[in-house]
Amino acid sequence: MCGRYTSTSAPADLAKVFAVDDMKVDELPLRYNVAPTQDVYAVAERRPTEDGENPRRQLGAFRWGLIPYWAKDPSAGNKMINARAEGIETKNAYKRALTRRRCIIPADAFYEWQVREGDAKGKAKKKNKLPYIIRHKDGSPLAFAGLWEFWRPKDQPDAEPIRSCVIITTAANDLVAPIHNRMPVILPAAAWDRWLDPGVTDLAAIQGLLVPSASRDLEAYPVSTRVNDVANEGPELVEPLPPPPGFGAEPSELQLAPGLDDRPVAEHLQVGRVGRYPVDHPQL
Repeated sequence: MCGRYTSTSAPADLAKVFAVDDMKVDELPLRYNVAPTQDVYAVAERRPTEDGENPRRQLGAFRWGLIPYWAKDPSAGNKMINARAEGIETKNAYKRALTRRRCIIPADAFYEWQVREGDAKGKAKKKNKLPYIIRHKDGSPLAFAGLWEFWRPKDQPDAEPIRSCVIITTAANDLVAPIHNRMPVILPAAAWDRWLDPGVTDLAAIQGLLVPSASRDLEAYPVSTRVNDVANEGPELVEPLPPPPGFGAEPSELQLAPGLDDRPVAEHLQVGRVGRYPVDHPQL
């Protein structure tokens, strides 16, 4: 799943990256800990008009958590932050949007939590979760595949609609799998036009884009558990966590962000294992 991510790129920069025609949004706050129900940036294309005007790509603000058009109230979207790619075409909340309202949700990085075993006092072990941040190696924005909808109360047909969105997830790639078994669908640049094109309605073609991204373009590293609290914000949330004392090395192909220290990557993380960070590690 994807329950938190970072949004630190300026809308003007996103407009350039995603070849946006129209800016339909005021600048949102800089966020290192984007959480569900907050307003987020999304890129979508307006359908062609009856007079033959071509689709126009727009950058707008959408509430994270898709509110189905048939929902009785907006709270229905509070838990619809992720949509599994597998079988998405059969889900009542998403099947209409899949063919009519696809979008790209830009992110600078996203967080996933790795289950680990800890021992705070050298006694009983318990399960804990350690957050990792995943991002493009070159720092460019990630393009999450998303869907959007608009909703207004049935008894207020003239009310301003709420535009909301959902992030589509898929099975984890080789990089993310040791951390979590799911990840957002990250669309490569070559797929952006097809994904956003409202004229593409063939389900097979659409679903063919909903696959795990290539691991070679991404990097991951552990960060402080301060990100667990939605009230915490700031660039310190994305700072690499120092390696734990006495962490043993094993061969690993997992790509970590540079600059943690001069030791081999394998000494920071073991593929398929849980990092040996004590529960009371000071940076957690």
